[in-house]
Amino acid sequence: MTQLADISDPSSQTISTTLEPNNASHLATLCGQFDAHLKQIEQRLNVAIASRGNRFSISGASEAREAARDLLEALYRAICSGEGLSAESLHVHMQDAGLEVLKEQRASDAETTDNVVVIKTKRAPVKPRGKNQQGYVRAIQDFDINFGIGPAGTGKTYLAVACAVEALLNERVRRILLVRPAVEAGEKLGFLPGDLAQKIDPYLRPLYDALYEMLGFEQVNKYIERNIIEVAPLAFMRGRTLNNAFIILDEAQNTTREQMKMFLTRIGFGSTAVITGDATQIDLPRGAHSGLTHASHILDGVDGISFTYFANKDVVRHPLVQRVVEAYDKAELAPSKIESNSR
Repeated sequence: MTQLADISDPSSQTISTTLEPNNASHLATLCGQFDAHLKQIEQRLNVAIASRGNRFSISGASEAREAARDLLEALYRAICSGEGLSAESLHVHMQDAGLEVLKEQRASDAETTDNVVVIKTKRAPVKPRGKNQQGYVRAIQDFDINFGIGPAGTGKTYLAVACAVEALLNERVRRILLVRPAVEAGEKLGFLPGDLAQKIDPYLRPLYDALYEMLGFEQVNKYIERNIIEVAPLAFMRGRTLNNAFIILDEAQNTTREQMKMFLTRIGFGSTAVITGDATQIDLPRGAHSGLTHASHILDGVDGISFTYFANKDVVRHPLVQRVVEAYDKAELAPSKIESNSR
């Protein structure tokens, strides 16, 4: 087990930590090529990091210093346990080590350390990041119908697919169904050639990408051939009863009220349904009401149904994605001002 010797000096503007065991390879992974990972941390938390061997000194504002130290220790523990480190995974770790999140975690560290959820897939385990993602996965494991609502990049669909793969591999379900309304995002694509699967493949590409990552290309194709993994447009769900299945309805903000009711009444015994969507990206025709927003109002508090709401701070893609989402949110709060400035 990794042991961390903290030798902080609270009276100075610098704190230090010594990372054990002293492993040159692990330390090189932590620092990155030409100290790229350390520079990424410095830029994000506005601190200065100096290293000599396995001893790291951090300078900066009090909370930022502590956040950087805790982040370095957490990263080193992960590296020593066999986890790789890239610019992308470092960004995800830093999302967890944000100052606000850090304060919440310190208050409940003893309570949550033993309750961290890890989803086991064929290729690699998937660890939900942050309080909201952890709660989302726990809800999927505990409830039969689950809603994940929030902006792009918060892991709603990816984690749902990971839970579906784990349930299939553990034989808790017999098949996975991937469902999505075939609504174009503000574009007219015209006639699409091919059979049913080929026509709706473009709409389900994010789900396929997650499956390939967790199961491998060949295994996914075998499951599709044997109908263990099924893709279907939402309109083709009418009249079916789905038993012992894990059903994911993606882009649910583009369902109508009638479609949402139809989908939710397809759920049979031994099944789990996850409905994901972003209420700010509705592509329905003008005048049509979103089934996702309608369901979130009328089903809130219904026993056996869970709702997880993600916020901008939960975005785990490129840092710019979070800023883009926040900018659009601000624009929607003051649309008249934006329109007058753009004329």
